[in-house]
Amino acid sequence: MQRDLMDSSQDQTYETDAYRQAVVIDGLNVSNWNSPAVFDSLRRGGVSAINATIAVWEDFPQTLDNIAGWMRRFRTYEDSLTHATSVGDILEAKEKGKTGVVLGWQNASPIGSDLNRLELFHSLGVRIVQITYNERNLLGNGCYERSDDGLSHFGIDAVKELNRLGILIDLSHVGDRTTLEAAELSRQPVACTHANARAFIEHVRNKPDDALRLIADGGGVIGANAFPPFLRNGFDSTLADYVDAIDDLVERIGVDHVAIGTDYTQDQPKAFFDWIFARQGTRVMPASADYPDPLLHPVGMETPDKLGAVAAELERRGYGPSDIGKILGGNWLRLFGEVWRE
Repeated sequence: MQRDLMDSSQDQTYETDAYRQAVVIDGLNVSNWNSPAVFDSLRRGGVSAINATIAVWEDFPQTLDNIAGWMRRFRTYEDSLTHATSVGDILEAKEKGKTGVVLGWQNASPIGSDLNRLELFHSLGVRIVQITYNERNLLGNGCYERSDDGLSHFGIDAVKELNRLGILIDLSHVGDRTTLEAAELSRQPVACTHANARAFIEHVRNKPDDALRLIADGGGVIGANAFPPFLRNGFDSTLADYVDAIDDLVERIGVDHVAIGTDYTQDQPKAFFDWIFARQGTRVMPASADYPDPLLHPVGMETPDKLGAVAAELERRGYGPSDIGKILGGNWLRLFGEVWRE
């Protein structure tokens, strides 16, 4: 299938008034942060905020180094990026035409065995933490683990500490039992920043209905995932396939609990996919062998500068401006405000 990306020298023409007016928030972006094209694409797409992954398999000092790198980027790209630690920061980014970067983790590995480190990372701006990434860690089990024993004692304490600090708990890559236990234990709403319904597409990374309902009933949000393997047509998926996933989630849990979580991997080399699918980030497995290089997102929304097409497709399917605004970012804003205690 031919993939024609937009000329990066031209600004994106927004597809709808609803998109222009919305505070557009992507619940998960794990692109190559050393590529200037990534930030240019966010600017041209009018993306108000992203949950930017700064840790997957990294340990404590590596994650501190990653945060230091982001402090440098905020200076380098000060005209288009800003560090977002509050809803107010995101709204200001929208007003100024910038992208607010929310620092988030896809694994709790940076704290090692010391929960006190969570408060340190909160003070440095981390606002979203995924319990575990694909496999088992000290907190619980990931969705690819051979068995799912739920939260550990340490994991229970971690959920309580995340609640105390006002850090959003992410359950996207988390095993089913660990997901349910964390959602039940948390005193604050939780999220799957990038996941779809397993009943929609049978994949271990997608979530069963009981987990989706539990998260929604607690006030949480599910970010519909555009990563091609989790859509109906895999690497041949299109914008329509992605909006089908949004439609499906809306039918299951209601429009107030569905958002965008593209899982963009813009400009990431194949070595990145070998690393993220490696066991504990060290033993490379064949899981990424069949991934195309370069890996692109669904046709019609390959990069953030084309996100306006999502709004246009939602409008074509009969969604009104209010519901489109909720899906594009309003639901994330509501959840962030509640968890971050604003």
